[in-house]
Amino acid sequence: MIAFEIQINQGCLRSDIEPQELKAFDRLYDMGALEQIEGLWRLKSIYRSGRLYISKGVAPQAYLEAHQKEQKDLLIDTQDIGEAKDGDVVVVKRIIAKRGRASAKVVLVISKAHLYTIAYTTRDEGGNFALLNIKNALPTEAKMEGMDIKAFNQGTVLKVDNDTSKVLEIMGNLDDPKVDEKISLALFHRRDEFELDSINQAKTVESQVNANEHTGRIDLRVLDFCTIDPVSAKDFDDAIYWDIQNSILYVAIADVSHYVAYFSPIDIEAKLRAFTTYFPHKSFPMLPRELSENICSLKPHTDRLAFVSKVHLDPKTLQPIKEEFFEAIIHSKRRFNYDEIDAYLKDNTNATGIDKQMLAFLLPLYEITKRLKKARLKEGFDFRSEEIRIEIDKAHLLKNTTIETGTPSHSLIEECMLVANKASAKALESSIFRIHEPPSLEKLETLLELLIPLGILIEDYSDSPELIRKIQIQAQRVGLEKEVDALIIKSLKQASYSDENVGHFGLGFTHYSHFTSPIRRYSDLILHRLIKAHLRSDKEEMEYLLRNIKSLCVRVSSLERESTKAEWDFRDRKFARWAKTQEGQSFRATVIELEDNSAKALLEADIQGVVVHIRNDDLELFDKLQVIIERADIASTDIMAIVVSKENS
Repeated sequence: MIAFEIQINQGCLRSDIEPQELKAFDRLYDMGALEQIEGLWRLKSIYRSGRLYISKGVAPQAYLEAHQKEQKDLLIDTQDIGEAKDGDVVVVKRIIAKRGRASAKVVLVISKAHLYTIAYTTRDEGGNFALLNIKNALPTEAKMEGMDIKAFNQGTVLKVDNDTSKVLEIMGNLDDPKVDEKISLALFHRRDEFELDSINQAKTVESQVNANEHTGRIDLRVLDFCTIDPVSAKDFDDAIYWDIQNSILYVAIADVSHYVAYFSPIDIEAKLRAFTTYFPHKSFPMLPRELSENICSLKPHTDRLAFVSKVHLDPKTLQPIKEEFFEAIIHSKRRFNYDEIDAYLKDNTNATGIDKQMLAFLLPLYEITKRLKKARLKEGFDFRSEEIRIEIDKAHLLKNTTIETGTPSHSLIEECMLVANKASAKALESSIFRIHEPPSLEKLETLLELLIPLGILIEDYSDSPELIRKIQIQAQRVGLEKEVDALIIKSLKQASYSDENVGHFGLGFTHYSHFTSPIRRYSDLILHRLIKAHLRSDKEEMEYLLRNIKSLCVRVSSLERESTKAEWDFRDRKFARWAKTQEGQSFRATVIELEDNSAKALLEADIQGVVVHIRNDDLELFDKLQVIIERADIASTDIMAIVVSKENS
């Protein structure tokens, strides 16, 4: 279900509805499809919402998929679907028949599956013109007043309205690498520029904190808080301090909820974005930069408002004794980057001044976090993962790639954040949780079958965690830890947000949420608001948040996936452009995934992370090959290669 569906099925107030969905709510009200029960508006029982599916073929059929086991899919005559299209979320009115299967008629489209298509112009070898959907290379149509579409240069990228076929925007040309940014953002509905009312509101926000105006907050400016982030970071969500004498971990988080009021222009747009999207050359923030990179950012040597997690740890067991949350003022004494901390963890003999002062608690804290991680891995997992970081030049072409792996400084910060996130998940019984459901044994057993030829054979296991641990042990024995971990991750379910706490399988936590990044994640802002409402005993605010928590979880989970896909798509477009320049060149490669009639292989090249598609010529997982790049398609980002030879195992 999408968020609006959940609201009209579970019950809501009109004031709960997002501005972009008010029109649909009012249409349902006007047609008499809503009824008020205990003060909340719900769909009447004769109506149902869901996603419309339309089969293809000579005699297409349409139906609405059931949400619950006791319901049946509703057949819809194609004459009764109106303007709805395959994949749209609709409201239908059930048709009561004496006999035959349950059926219905579409009365309202509440969310279109595809508002627009990104397409590009092309001509075949015979000069025949076509306009192709960039996602699937299928022909599409477009029209533009006063312009013949066929007159556009080959490779012109257009944004086309799906309902009217009108060209909404000429985005650029595939020959220009700068068009990649626009394509990736548009394909996954990510926003670039902020709406004018959001910008205007951001400009009115204070530029500095006056402590005299916040006397109700706990003043922690005397504590030696510091931030540890990447060198390139522009916004600082979190600062830490370790009270050695009392064994207290302070995690101070940017107090975004103080500056972003409910239903304000900034809040409305933040909810639509839900996440900051990161491209290698530019970020597309959830909040205007006046907030994200300034007043909300925990900059050094500056007073800042923070929402603080204060956790008392047992010195022997490191179990939390007491967990508190409160509003505070802090003053970060130092902005470290990861490289600096890594260097100090190796050798700190030359540290002086403020750095020596900070290391007095950071070095003992690092030892604490090592113990925390060791304890965590008794229940959770440590997957070896490598993140490909790409660098582009001024012309937006791929310049370089580096592989980023976790370092001691990353681990130090991560364990501190995990402590705060766990505490925040336990603060409230009803909340927004970050969940990771256990994998099915079936998926892991399918993976195990693929690994048998590699000598990884496990016959005795009782559950998924035990099977994963045994796979990892044997993968280490055959020297394939990194490769097998990548396959295990693919077999796991995706983490998401939920109002139902089912724990976090990967981390091994019974309670987990996201508290530490409200500048770049709307989920964390929701959690801050929930905890603050609880601390203030604000019943009205708690009721509003919890009434809508399920729909909010659905919304942010969906937008998280879209943001990640946009980042991956942009990376793949740069890889495809590089591969285009390498057509006909030979590379060593390793098979990393087997499909029905093909395989995927990872190239060994100066540019790291490039995956090519090859025909499956009797290949096995992790086979070493010599391949030639046959074709790179900049539009679809597909890179095809042919096998020249297979190395002896």
